[in-house]
Amino acid sequence: MKGFTLVETLVAIIVFSLALGVVTSFIILGYRNQGYAWQQALAINEARRGIETMIREIREAKTGQDGSYPIEKAEDKEFIFYSDIDKDGDIERVRYFLGTANSGSQTQECQALAKGGTCSVVFSNFLNGTLISSQVKVSVDGDFGWQNREYAEFFADAQKIGDVCKSNCSDCPGAWQGTAIFDVTSQAGDNSLEILADARSDVDPVCPHAMKAKIEFSFNEDLGGLSHEFRKGVIQPSGDPPVYPQEQEQIFILSSYVRNAPPIFKYFDSAGNMIEDYPARLKDTKLMKVLLVVDVDSAKTPPAFELESAVQLRNLKEE
Repeated sequence: MKGFTLVETLVAIIVFSLALGVVTSFIILGYRNQGYAWQQALAINEARRGIETMIREIREAKTGQDGSYPIEKAEDKEFIFYSDIDKDGDIERVRYFLGTANSGSQTQECQALAKGGTCSVVFSNFLNGTLISSQVKVSVDGDFGWQNREYAEFFADAQKIGDVCKSNCSDCPGAWQGTAIFDVTSQAGDNSLEILADARSDVDPVCPHAMKAKIEFSFNEDLGGLSHEFRKGVIQPSGDPPVYPQEQEQIFILSSYVRNAPPIFKYFDSAGNMIEDYPARLKDTKLMKVLLVVDVDSAKTPPAFELESAVQLRNLKEE
């Protein structure tokens, strides 16, 4: 029998090695694709469980134990509400948000002793990222019983934002009244905000002050990192009367692969019209839609998977 020559043997070895390399590459690629598909499936199931829990909790939103309205914040990628999520009889403050979304709040008071006086407060160095939105909730106490004559004007960085107590207020109630919410996003973007309250000339110092003002400033910012982590924050009520200390918020990661460009949360009124602005999102929302776009790696197939659901809020009072 004629055997292989050395050259033929070397050629056969080379061809076999190349073929083995091609087969091995296909096997490795197959395992990688299978592994990615498995990761994607796990991520989708993880997000699905999170959205099911979230919908159930939002459906049962109710007034906080400190008297807070059931909805505290309604942003595109952050939603804060109150609900008894663990069925223990206590109402928790619950926050769902994308990792980049951060929010904060500060409250200050001031007073004017003279007739028709003014007072102001300043908020500064509150941002760690880029401002998305901000608002002030203002209330007054004082000599505001004369409709259309005794009221207060509010200014943000010298720009008028609105009036308080032109009607439906009383003289010296000893409690906050005329509460209103104003958007101040355009003024707060430089990380500083001055709010001035100007009592009109008919407001007298009979309480003994002429006017006291409470300004609750809140903001929503983008921190620029952790952009794909969808998170949940929970604060248990504490104390008597109950409060919700923000430093006690417990944070949980629900998914590390949420890649929403569109809003996560959309808000609708009782007629089904989408609500875009404050304060309507807080007081008029009756239905919410939730969308999560899940993708382990946007550079690979299969493409991103969208999870969408809707929820009717049961415990909101009709206006």
